[in-house]
Amino acid sequence: MTNRDMKNNRTDGMPLYLMIAGEIRREIESGKLKIGDKVSSERKLAKIFGVSLMTARHALIHLMHDGLLERRRAAGTYVSPPRIQFNKLLAFSEQMCARHLAIRSRVLSARICEVNHEIAAQLALPGHAKVIKLERVRLGNDEPFAIESCFLSAREFGKILRSDFAKSSLFEVLERDCDARLAHADEEVDATSADLRASKLLKVPLHEPLLRIRQVLYSTSGKAVAYSFGLYRSDRHSVLTRRYR
Repeated sequence: MTNRDMKNNRTDGMPLYLMIAGEIRREIESGKLKIGDKVSSERKLAKIFGVSLMTARHALIHLMHDGLLERRRAAGTYVSPPRIQFNKLLAFSEQMCARHLAIRSRVLSARICEVNHEIAAQLALPGHAKVIKLERVRLGNDEPFAIESCFLSAREFGKILRSDFAKSSLFEVLERDCDARLAHADEEVDATSADLRASKLLKVPLHEPLLRIRQVLYSTSGKAVAYSFGLYRSDRHSVLTRRYR
């Protein structure tokens, strides 16, 4: 989009900074701008699009908030590696597709096992119940992003073991095959570090900081459907929250 195009589009209701951000986003998605490439400075963007420095800065900040760009001190602004934001209840596959990343999973475990007290309490199951344990390494563009362990009632959801979870989304399988209508999740997020197993599976240094997220997934009827425990690379994920006063 040229300076003239920007002027002609000033009346379409879209803020100018979003137009500029959209142009940069399209260059990233098309591959014209690749991971690690330097993006034009605020001053250069302002000159190209005929806008103020503040407008150009706002466009870059918008893309940084979306995880597409990162600011490097005294160096400039660069296209950042893929980063997933946990600001909506989406399946991992939906999050990755939204970032135009090829997705797959490496299944570590898909079996029925005894329930422990913590999982039984989270899923409101009796102590003698059986659960399905689904553990996967989640990958985007063949790079490991997370280790996720998910537990579900074997009595209610046993049929999901027929699915190929190397390719299938758990959310999709639950909604399609089990008629489970997913509504919301309660999450607890804290920090931890990579032990030897996590280090090997995620291909990060030993003791590398990780995000640890415990999640209980609920249906529209308010029933606990699944309990998951995940370890997420902190350089590939962020948690976006909104606070009110």
